[in-house]
Amino acid sequence: MDAPGLLEVLKRRTGFTEAHAQVLKGLGGLMTPIAFEVALAFYDYLGRDEEMAAILHAVPGRVERLYATFVRWYEELFSGTYDGAYAERRRRIGLVHARIGIGPQHMIPAMGIVQELSLEHLRTALRSFEVFPAVEAFEKIVAIELALIEESYLEALELGLRAGHREVREALVAGARALLEAS
Repeated sequence: MDAPGLLEVLKRRTGFTEAHAQVLKGLGGLMTPIAFEVALAFYDYLGRDEEMAAILHAVPGRVERLYATFVRWYEELFSGTYDGAYAERRRRIGLVHARIGIGPQHMIPAMGIVQELSLEHLRTALRSFEVFPAVEAFEKIVAIELALIEESYLEALELGLRAGHREVREALVAGARALLEAS
């Protein structure tokens, strides 16, 4: 997967421009303070699923580390810098999720929590004329995020299947493990 190349394609497809990047950067001071609150809601949502709870709590301290990782990820949404390195970090996020067994069927619905809380905060914290450009920029970057992460799942799955794994989850995990070891 050429994550930087895909990022450029996704920017074109979503209409994400430098103006959107600047809007997001301008929102950083407003949005990053809620990052931990969003992380709590995100992992609370995931933890209510029996399968996800088992994954989250399989390793002591994992959830606490995930909170810190989530906060950094959330802050990066509002960095204003969406380049090749950014795309590679999103690819890695997807591969790490896949390696520990978190599939898109878990991650994508949980992203709804991120969107819900973030959009509500934007709606209540901004003046009415500021809301539309903020929501537009946020929705575009979330679409890009999901596509980059989803493509990394597909990359891992394809590699796992080519390696001879026939069960989807096993192929996903094995492919992600191999890709992470190679990078």
